[in-house]
Amino acid sequence: MTISIDGNHLSLKDVERVARFHEPVVLSPEAVNRIQDSHRRLNDIVATDRAVYGINTGFGIFAERRIPRKDSAILSRNLILSHAVGTGEPFPEEVVRAAMLIRANTLAKGYSGVRLEIVETLLEMLNRGVTPVVPSQGSLGSSGDLLPLSSMALVFTTDEKDEEDDSGWAYFSGKRMSGKKAMELAGLPRIRLGPKEGLALNNGATFSAAVAALAVCDAEKWLHLSHAALAMSLEALLGCSAAFDPRIHQVRGHPGQLKVAQAVLSLTQGSSLINLAGRVQDAYSLRCAPQVVGAAWDTLEFVREIVSREINAATDNPLLFEDGDVLSGGNFHGEPIGMAMDYLAIAMSEVAAISERRIFRLTDGKLNGGLPPMLVDTVEAAGLNSGLMMPQYTAASLVLENQTLATPDSVHSLPTSGEQEDHNANSMTAARHARKVLENTAHVLAIECYTAARALDLRLRQYPQAQLGAGTRYFYELIRSEVPYQAGDAWWGPEIERIKQVLWARPVEDVIFFG
Repeated sequence: MTISIDGNHLSLKDVERVARFHEPVVLSPEAVNRIQDSHRRLNDIVATDRAVYGINTGFGIFAERRIPRKDSAILSRNLILSHAVGTGEPFPEEVVRAAMLIRANTLAKGYSGVRLEIVETLLEMLNRGVTPVVPSQGSLGSSGDLLPLSSMALVFTTDEKDEEDDSGWAYFSGKRMSGKKAMELAGLPRIRLGPKEGLALNNGATFSAAVAALAVCDAEKWLHLSHAALAMSLEALLGCSAAFDPRIHQVRGHPGQLKVAQAVLSLTQGSSLINLAGRVQDAYSLRCAPQVVGAAWDTLEFVREIVSREINAATDNPLLFEDGDVLSGGNFHGEPIGMAMDYLAIAMSEVAAISERRIFRLTDGKLNGGLPPMLVDTVEAAGLNSGLMMPQYTAASLVLENQTLATPDSVHSLPTSGEQEDHNANSMTAARHARKVLENTAHVLAIECYTAARALDLRLRQYPQAQLGAGTRYFYELIRSEVPYQAGDAWWGPEIERIKQVLWARPVEDVIFFG
């Protein structure tokens, strides 16, 4: 299915489909017209020879320096060359592809003045599999993600010399090579930039938005899977159903809270283990899970709205309007994405934190309602076997790391460019940290599912006639179809990794239906 972009209707799922599943993408006819109209307006401005920031002036602290019209191509190329100074491990391919798509969509709005071939080249790179190698560190998110966007642009832009040494690096057909070589093998010409086109390519928090868009997609699926982890733990611990009664959640009125409670009731429907212990109420990690995970859902919905707007935003500076005005502003500033990623990191770190508490409870022989300590096969096996002692250690370590990573990044700023850029967003750091929090949370939830499945094995040994809930049985059987129960100690690590992969691979429709 080909995705058509027009600058206004790109969805987060579209971003995921292009970034991860290599769906082809084209420009809509309306976008083509807007881009061409915008470029004509730029040419009219250039013809007047009036001073306009970014078109015939320097950048940042050098904004007052006039640049002769004959040097406009050199100005744009110098901007890309001098700003491609990132460091650190390269972004994953999916992040770079997402950023390329979002940047093309931004330019398709028709406020940047670029030539049509600039946008078409970005899309053809996506369609033919040319992926620039982009360092992940060095961006402040203001003026946008200058460094990573410049590294991206190095690959498909050039000057009259067209040398290989300054063409950056790219992947093509699974191999790393110079940007020039990758473009040649893909049959794509590199472009000499014109007035303003360098600034149009590297101005905007596009890589921050790319990380954020994929993070929102991932968070949604892992939140659905967290319901399954919770339900399995609840059954294994013979938990109380009263805390999930919809009346409790209706009188508070938070949508996410209602969502989680309903999901757990659906997953555990038909279970004979629920309420079997006869307790009046459970510990907070079970009883208050709808309130905690529900708050994460509500936060995710807010973040989704912010990111959805950003991937359809004009984030260039200056912007060219239909009435002929050229306005210099600050749409490149990454504060909206930085704050949103901070919120998401906090929310998902709490999902991991409450999950770890349930893992601890499942493995503690004084808290797990009569199961063997550390879920060893029998009480007599304790000591000779360590059981699931160490997976809980791992979960605790990841939760502690999350607590550091979830410390807000958007509140930190240092001035740059001789105080012209005196307040920076730090959005890229926030986005990278949120992505890592999600990775850690996914592993914690996989540990909980793995631990709860073993606890259910032992619980069903105690109560051979017991029935699991319809949803929990689905996830329990899914886990056991991949990783059989082992009585003694084993190398748990690879098995947990396998379960994480199996859970992630389930179609989202299955996850939502059962969770």
